[in-house]
Amino acid sequence: MKNAAWDLYQLFLDVARGGGLTGAVASTGLSPATIGRRMLELEQQVGRPLFQRSQAGYALTGDGQELFDQLLDMEAAARKIDSWQRDAQGAAVVRIAAGTWVGWLLSQNMPSICSERDGFRIDLHLAERRASLAHRESDVGIRAFQPEENNLAAIKTGDVAYAAYQARNMRFAGPKCWIAVAEEEAISAYLRWPHENEKEAITVTVNRPRSLYDLVLAGSGIAVLPCFVGDLEPRLERVDGEIASLRHGQWIVMNDADRHRREIRTVVDRMTHLLKSHADLFAGNRPTYL
Repeated sequence: MKNAAWDLYQLFLDVARGGGLTGAVASTGLSPATIGRRMLELEQQVGRPLFQRSQAGYALTGDGQELFDQLLDMEAAARKIDSWQRDAQGAAVVRIAAGTWVGWLLSQNMPSICSERDGFRIDLHLAERRASLAHRESDVGIRAFQPEENNLAAIKTGDVAYAAYQARNMRFAGPKCWIAVAEEEAISAYLRWPHENEKEAITVTVNRPRSLYDLVLAGSGIAVLPCFVGDLEPRLERVDGEIASLRHGQWIVMNDADRHRREIRTVVDRMTHLLKSHADLFAGNRPTYL
């Protein structure tokens, strides 16, 4: 029998912990078809049925449970080896995955997250796609929903509100023109909102959310922004009130098995303090400039 690769075993753990393909999709970003095919491949390699498949999900068979228990020991050993390698390489690295705007706030406050006195450094990865902590691509992530994966720990930091903004000196400039991220790049709900509600009025599209802010400041039109971004800028004003349908919670997430590592615990504690100290601003409760 050919030995299964460790990444296939890790995927098996994701399916088992998530109770089926949906949970594994959330933690890995792979399609259900790909995950299902790989689980069949694993069963063929080990020569035993590992799941009882039904509309309710994937339940472990006796052999599947036995494999799951053994893999937990392997996973723990892999973490120890990973930690040993990091120690040999010098300063530890804490990998943070965040969206464009939370990353923007973290960047502005990085000295409160990591300083030269700390024995670790930060690797900050910004993207609109959900923060994935599967297979340790990231250590800490920011998500707009409570994680469903059983192996993740989460801390809610509050709510995030959104509104449409324009430059203050453009309030009497004539017909409303909208700026939006190109539809194929509009992953998040707030990026899709102009396409779903102001499609005919969109005059400029960009490929990055960060460009929305610059274009609105330049007087190029109206764009949807998080209130913690728009309300901090005195040169911007809300066009109307909060877009209530876009409000969502915000969570700091980390792998449950790693959250007690000193450097991760330190970074998470500091990020929690930073985000909670801005809770009113995130929730759109800070008075706008007059």
